[in-house]
Amino acid sequence: MTADRPNDPAADIERHVAAIEPQLIVVRRDIHAHPEIGFETVRTAELVAHELERIGLAPQRGVGRTGVVAEIAGRALGPCLLIRADMDALPMQERTGLPFASTIPGKMHACGHDLHTATLLGVASVLQAMAPQLRGSVRLVFQPAEETVESGAAAMVADGAADGAAIALAFHNRPEMPVGRFGYVRGASTASSDEFDVIVRGKSGHAARPHSALDPIVAASAMVMQLQTAISRVMDPTRSAVLTIGHIQGGSTHNIIPDSCLFQGTVRCRSPESRDTMEAAFRRICEGVAASMGVTCEIDYKRGAPALINDDGVVDAVIASLSAQFGAERIDQLEGRFGAEDFSYFSERIPSCQLLVGSSQPGRDDRVHNSDYQPDERCIGLGVAALSRAALDILS
Repeated sequence: MTADRPNDPAADIERHVAAIEPQLIVVRRDIHAHPEIGFETVRTAELVAHELERIGLAPQRGVGRTGVVAEIAGRALGPCLLIRADMDALPMQERTGLPFASTIPGKMHACGHDLHTATLLGVASVLQAMAPQLRGSVRLVFQPAEETVESGAAAMVADGAADGAAIALAFHNRPEMPVGRFGYVRGASTASSDEFDVIVRGKSGHAARPHSALDPIVAASAMVMQLQTAISRVMDPTRSAVLTIGHIQGGSTHNIIPDSCLFQGTVRCRSPESRDTMEAAFRRICEGVAASMGVTCEIDYKRGAPALINDDGVVDAVIASLSAQFGAERIDQLEGRFGAEDFSYFSERIPSCQLLVGSSQPGRDDRVHNSDYQPDERCIGLGVAALSRAALDILS
């Protein structure tokens, strides 16, 4: 341990957290009561900027349209550590009945981004106070539009939010884990998320004379069924992927074969190689079925966020910090999932790690994106302590 480091960083961090935790809960409840979706996080961003200014930082507004960025400079030159929190809510009605429930109909913080924003504000306060112990800098990134197809992370990266950063950390509350526990994933934490729209065009006709028509519904149905073989017969069995058809629409009545049929869905993969394999197979299958049945198809295949890949070296550093702060017995290795997380736009450029913070209240069985979602607010202070310790150790 270096001479200018405190003898007990765990206790020092705990003292800082204890002093600011009540105010962080106030801030979280304010954000929760005033949810904003997508890039509409204007009020939230202004609240964040005000809180950062209050502790002596100079935030940059309007990064990635409505994001906020601030830097904490250490006492000496060193790498830049980026820590990101998302700020946006979901377009759904809240049904918690809490005194600080959403005041905006049809909008709710049902994924815990209000927790994330308050947590990163707490990290800012702790690390600003401990800046003389840092060798390097900490970049605080408050991001809009994580829940939307048009990615706020991609917008912030395009505006330079990732430039010059050597390591990046993100975090997400996990209601399936008790508050007080932490989780991590090695490798792919989330999957890429790509969307497709396929229009199958045939020739309309009477239902009694199918031979005089080219039935796009039958052709689309054949494509839907055949596309599942991209998983079972094209993908390497050791590399998983998910292809889901979420919508199909064709025709207008009982006795008419229509001119066209539309189907839509998603493809999710946990590696860039699997992603390329699935897109190629998707196009080949749709075009092959169309040719065999005498119809045509128009494919609009849109790539979304890539898979979030955790870097082993950064994971190891975070685990070591959490073990020192809380004890190794409170840390769990978890399996990755097929949900999407646009922090991946940072992780594909910078060695990264997403930390998972237990947020379950005793006696509740919550899930995110639930209209009655009620996480345990103690996860805010615990997240502040975890991320502050990781930053202190990485930049020591």
